[in-house]
Amino acid sequence: MYVLTRGKMLLLLLLIASSWGLALFSFTYYRERAGQAPISQPYRTDYSSYLTEIQSGAIKLPAPTTIGVMSVEEAIWRRRSKREYLDKPLEAAQLSQLLWASQGITESRWGLRAAPSAGATYPLEVYVVVGERGVKGLGAGIYRYRPKDHTIVLVASGDSRSELSAASLDQPWVAKAPIVIVIAAVYERTTRVYGSRGIRYVDMEAGHVGQNIYLIATSMGLGAVVVGAFHDERIQQVLRLPKDEAPLYVIPVGYPKD
Repeated sequence: MYVLTRGKMLLLLLLIASSWGLALFSFTYYRERAGQAPISQPYRTDYSSYLTEIQSGAIKLPAPTTIGVMSVEEAIWRRRSKREYLDKPLEAAQLSQLLWASQGITESRWGLRAAPSAGATYPLEVYVVVGERGVKGLGAGIYRYRPKDHTIVLVASGDSRSELSAASLDQPWVAKAPIVIVIAAVYERTTRVYGSRGIRYVDMEAGHVGQNIYLIATSMGLGAVVVGAFHDERIQQVLRLPKDEAPLYVIPVGYPKD
C-alpha cells in the first residue's frame, strides 16, 4: 500500500503550484504578445562592427542580428562537425552572434533567452576562451558572457587554449580553434524547482544550446564541434569556475579548412 507522507504531500503541492505558475505566465505572456510583429535587426554580411569597453573588464558586444541570409533548413542541411580551422580571426560581430544564439535575450520584458529552459530557470553559464588573434579587436583571455546586457566580462587574461586542450584529453582542435565556447551549469537553479528530475532538464538545455551554436556558426560560414570528453575538475580550474558550476560542453569554433 502506498503511503503519502507529509513530505511527499508538500512536494506534490509545490509541483502543482509551479505548474500553475508556469501556465499563468505562459497565458499572460502570449496574450500580451499576440498580434505583435517580431523585432528584427538588419543582417550584416561583412560583420564589420566594434567592441566597446563599458567598464574595466566588461565589453559590450555588437548588437545581434535576427534576419539572416541562410534559412534554418539550409543550416540544418549544411551542419557538420568541423575539427580543423584556418588561422583566421573571427569578427566581433560573429562572436556576438554565437553568444547571443547560446543564451542571448530574445524577449526583454520577461528576459526570455534564445534556448528553451525548464521553467525559465536558466541554469547555464557561457564562457569563451579567446586565443591570440582569435577575435579582431579583442585580447586573448577567458571571458564570461552576461546575457542581460549582451556583454562579456574578463575572467583572466592570456591564451588558455593549450591548458583547455590538455584538460580535454589533449584534443588538438581545442588548442587550435581561434575561440572555444564552454557551457557550464548551476544545477541547483533547476533542481530546486523540479527536484532530481531537474538534472535531466539541465542536460537537455545544454543540448539545445549546442545545436544553436552549430547552426548559427554554419550560417556564418564557420565550423564547430562539441566536445564532451574532458576532466571536469581541470576544466573548472582552467576557467576559474565557481564551485557550483559544472562544465558540460567544450565547443571549438573557427573558419573550417574544408
